[in-house]
Amino acid sequence: MNEHQPAILLLEDGTVFHGVAIGKIGTTGGEIAFNTGMTGYQEVFTDPSYLGQLLIMTTSHIGNYGIQHEEIESDSIKIAGLITKKFSQGYSRTLADGSLQELMEKNGTVGISDIDTRALVRHIRNKGAMNAIISSEILDIVQLKSKLSEIPSMEGLELSSQVSTKVAYEVCPKDAKYRVSLLDFGVKKNIIRCLVDRGCHVKVFPMNSTKDSLDSFQPDGYMLSNGPGDPSVMLESISLVKEISNDNKPVFGICLGHQILGLSQGLKTIKMFNGHRGVNHPILNLKTGKGEITSQNHGFVLSRDSVEANPNIEITHEHLNDKTIAGIAIKGKAIFSVQYHPEASAGPHDSRYLFDNFISNLQQSKNK
Repeated sequence: MNEHQPAILLLEDGTVFHGVAIGKIGTTGGEIAFNTGMTGYQEVFTDPSYLGQLLIMTTSHIGNYGIQHEEIESDSIKIAGLITKKFSQGYSRTLADGSLQELMEKNGTVGISDIDTRALVRHIRNKGAMNAIISSEILDIVQLKSKLSEIPSMEGLELSSQVSTKVAYEVCPKDAKYRVSLLDFGVKKNIIRCLVDRGCHVKVFPMNSTKDSLDSFQPDGYMLSNGPGDPSVMLESISLVKEISNDNKPVFGICLGHQILGLSQGLKTIKMFNGHRGVNHPILNLKTGKGEITSQNHGFVLSRDSVEANPNIEITHEHLNDKTIAGIAIKGKAIFSVQYHPEASAGPHDSRYLFDNFISNLQQSKNK
């Protein structure tokens, strides 16, 4: 345990926070971001979309209910580092398998606690996303500034290749009705579960797969997963998704998959000032007029101007806070995508109907 060992958080603009070390003793850096979710820290920390980011949890207490081995979205913690106000070394849940401290040490995750996260988040909201560094082994600011200058910007950074599966694998329910080729940019396990629960035999393919390899599974449709990094630099993936979208089979894209689908249609992405990360983001379904509370995690978004200028694209969902594009569909095709996470985990299940819509498209395609 590192309950009293000092740690430092240094931001790119020179702002310094002093706190206490949590997790592994060490040094880590990346783009700083904040998540407003009240629960689900284990699912958040293991989400591959957070690769390369120092994550501030705005909830006061983190670690208080421990960890549970089934509540994971990948094989390890993916955040670059953790920043929190109060960190619980112990835990109260009887079903817990261990402490968050133990999991962080096992995964080599560096963190800092006992800082004013409210002040930190207000600072980032005003100044925008930036790089930062946490250290519990180097307490010299000059030395940390030198290390911080070496951390690459998230803009222009390809990260999916670090979390995509290297070998294709299959997940199959007892009575499979549909076959889905899933292109893995950093997929959350719960996306696969949501498909399998609806009767899909899913084959998960590495991101560098070819269209022929995806089609060798004889799929009824394609899934484009979430993932980390800047989509605009993923030229091979954009080209592959363009091939997929030229087919007449159903396609469903989530988060990074949504952005790459848009780029494959000639749309543009932009880096957001702060991004959306939390489980309470309000979305409007423009087709039904209904609102949804959603789970989100992204720092890039499709440019509204490029979407509105493309006559082949329909805007299906928008974010009610800032009117950013939250969902699109390709006109005349069973192809759609959303910027948020309908599988949630953690988060509300308001948007799970999107998986049902995909299944409906798969059934209609089979009937043809």
